[in-house]
Amino acid sequence: MTVVDLRSDTVTRPSDAMRRVMANAEVGDDVFSEDPSVRELEEAAAELLGKARALFVPSGTMANQLGLLTQTRPGNQVVVGQGAHVACYEAGAGAAWAGVQFATAGQRGYFSADEMLQVLTPASPHVPKCVLVCLENTHNHSGGRIFPQADVLAVSAAARERGLRLHLDGARLWHASAATGLAPRELAAPCDSVSVCFSKGLGAPVGSALAGDSELIQEAWRFRKMLGGGMRQAGIVAAGALFALRHQREDLVHDHEKARAVAAILAQGGLDVIEPETNIVMVRLGAPAHHLVDACQKQGVLFFAMGPNLVRLVMHRDVGLREVTHAANIVVRCQRELVPAAP
Repeated sequence: MTVVDLRSDTVTRPSDAMRRVMANAEVGDDVFSEDPSVRELEEAAAELLGKARALFVPSGTMANQLGLLTQTRPGNQVVVGQGAHVACYEAGAGAAWAGVQFATAGQRGYFSADEMLQVLTPASPHVPKCVLVCLENTHNHSGGRIFPQADVLAVSAAARERGLRLHLDGARLWHASAATGLAPRELAAPCDSVSVCFSKGLGAPVGSALAGDSELIQEAWRFRKMLGGGMRQAGIVAAGALFALRHQREDLVHDHEKARAVAAILAQGGLDVIEPETNIVMVRLGAPAHHLVDACQKQGVLFFAMGPNLVRLVMHRDVGLREVTHAANIVVRCQRELVPAAP
């Protein structure tokens, strides 16, 4: 049985070309800042994002947590969008390590400048002090939703007026760039720090980066060590990330095309589909989501339930258009078997 894995774009595997680059990577001890492949990746990421420096880290969660640790103090408040990864899917790390409280603004990951202002705590010794606003672009929980750049600029302007800093969770910023045509540096420009991932859409086996000014990244380097993220001959994996950054970003538009094709098949089959903006297809169900997930798994199609009545299918470079359309037809068939049409 052919298995089509649409659980996440993290399931991709290194291509043969990437493996060759990794096998031949020049390495050193990165804890001593002596790994040339890591340095090359960090310089390339910083340049693409328009920041002074970047720091290579094992995961997007660590990159986001470094963004919090370098820009907040315990007891501070951080504004996030509904369903933000940094608040909902990082095992409570924001509270455990940075000691921050989250205030949620807007809906489905998006919030306007006015909605941000509505949740800010007043200046008072009795309430948490808000110091940071976190944006997520694209937004995972809402299905790869793009945060419109005009609204990012408006949020940034309102935040600056109140002395707040901005962090951008850009784990899938490459997708936002591919979909909008805006360069990563333009998308990241309004923010003080930005995290990006190499192991999702780009297809590298591991790694993320945090970018910002030199002082922020120097402090992040210390926190990375504190959290156990100091790596030695990390150039082997950094080389894979650099290959992905330089050679596989242009392929992301194909994942968007596959998402639109899958969404069309599901919609034609009677499912309630949230129109995809990038590589993620979200489907609302009238029955428990795990029933459809289990039924499709038996037919070789893997995806996640994102809530009691919501499922997520993620397109990526390791599945072709033929595979994903086959998978979409199986989803439609399984749903019809679970919920027969009314006579």
